[in-house]
Amino acid sequence: MTCEFARTTVHAYFDGELDALRSVDFEDHLEICAECKAELKEISALHKRLRESDLFEQASPQLVDRIRKQIAQETNERPAKILSIRRAFFIPAFGALAAAAAVLVVFFVFQSHDHSTQITAELVDAHVRSLQPGHLTDVLSTDQHTVKPWFDGKLDFIPPVSDFSQQGFPLVGGRLDIIDGRDVAALVYSRRKHIINVFVWPYREREPGLVNSGLRQGYNWLQWQSGEMEFCLVSDASPADLRELRDIIRQ
Repeated sequence: MTCEFARTTVHAYFDGELDALRSVDFEDHLEICAECKAELKEISALHKRLRESDLFEQASPQLVDRIRKQIAQETNERPAKILSIRRAFFIPAFGALAAAAAVLVVFFVFQSHDHSTQITAELVDAHVRSLQPGHLTDVLSTDQHTVKPWFDGKLDFIPPVSDFSQQGFPLVGGRLDIIDGRDVAALVYSRRKHIINVFVWPYREREPGLVNSGLRQGYNWLQWQSGEMEFCLVSDASPADLRELRDIIRQ
């Protein structure tokens, strides 16, 4: 069997992006998982080879500076930059530039993918944690008028809170959670005995977005951006139920 941590948490652990609790949990996992040990060893070896490579030693300081500026602009000009790098391969004079830029661009793309995967993993982990006794809500409610004021002063944004009981998604309550090192709002709904966590946080234009939907550890998740907010639903409810709740929230 393939260990899920080998594709997600191990990268965040190597980069020092896990909090203390998750780091300790993963180190305990490393003691019993040969696959994660091997994956961590490979990542470390690759990191060492990149650091010891002579890619930049072959290029002039001006060329290195130009490459760094190109990578800095990657977020806003990714399609154009990838095209220009491809063209550079056909010009011998730009051989060193092409090699160095290709390595850096590939590294950037994989880092963005790993970051997106890490956030998805944290969202699903937060949903699983919430199902433990006493962790589901910080504030219980039978309507939105109790939950929405509770968030005031606890976040630097105002999450949209509504009760959708008439549409079949009653509001259970809300709580605070931490995803990717930031405070997020978690709105809790129910659907035919299934718990649905609706995670909400401010949209950031420059950060890599999540894939729109998927299945992880037996839980369905659905993400979208609306206005100035990002939303992600996580539940063992059916994908059709999640899409229905998404459409209701959008309205």
